Amino acid sequence: MPTASQNALFGMGNPLLDITAVVDKDFLDKYGLKTNDQILAEEKHKEMFEELVKKFKVEYHAGGATQNSVKVAQWMIQEPHNVATFFGCIGKDKFGKILKEKAEEAHVDAHYYEQSEEPTGTCAACITGDNRSLVANLAAANCYKKEKHLDLEENWKLVEKAQVYYIAVSRTASLDAFALFAVCHHMM
Repeated sequence: MPTASQNALFGMGNPLLDITAVVDKDFLDKYGLKTNDQILAEEKHKEMFEELVKKFKVEYHAGGATQNSVKVAQWMIQEPHNVATFFGCIGKDKFGKILKEKAEEAHVDAHYYEQSEEPTGTCAACITGDNRSLVANLAAANCYKKEKHLDLEENWKLVEKAQVYYIAVSRTASLDAFALFAVCHHMM
C-alpha cells in the first residue's frame, strides 16, 4: 500500500480557534444566545471570548471548515506527519499563538499569514447540558492576502507539491479571490 507524502494535501480557508466550554444559562442570557444555535458574532459578543476563557474551563482546537477537514485527513493518515498543509490568515495575538500550537499538535503543516489589523478568528462553543451554542468571530480569517503570503516562493512551492486540494468558501467568509484563482489555475 503506498504511503502519503508530506504536503500532499493542500487546504486553504478561514482558520478559527475553537474555544469550547461548559457554561451556565446566565452566560447565554448575558450575550443573547440560544441553545442549539449558531451565529456570527456581533459587536455585543466581542468581549465574550475573553470572558469565556477567564470564567470557565476551556478546551482549544484548531478549527474552521477547511482546517477541520485537513486535520481529520491527517488524523486518518497518522504518519507521515504533515501530509496536510493549511493556509489561512490569523492575528498576531495570544489566540493566534494557541491556534498555531493546536495545528502543530494535530500534525498539520499550517502556514498562516499573520497580520495586526484584526484579531485571530474564534468560534465559541458554549455547552449547556446536551446543547451547544456556536458564536463565530471571523475577524482575521477574512484578511488573507495573496501577494503577502501565497506569492511567497516557499509557500507557492507547497501549492505545487500538493496532489489533492481542498478549499472551502462561504458567503459569510471571504478568502482573497486572486489566491483562489491562482490555486485553481495551478490545479488545471
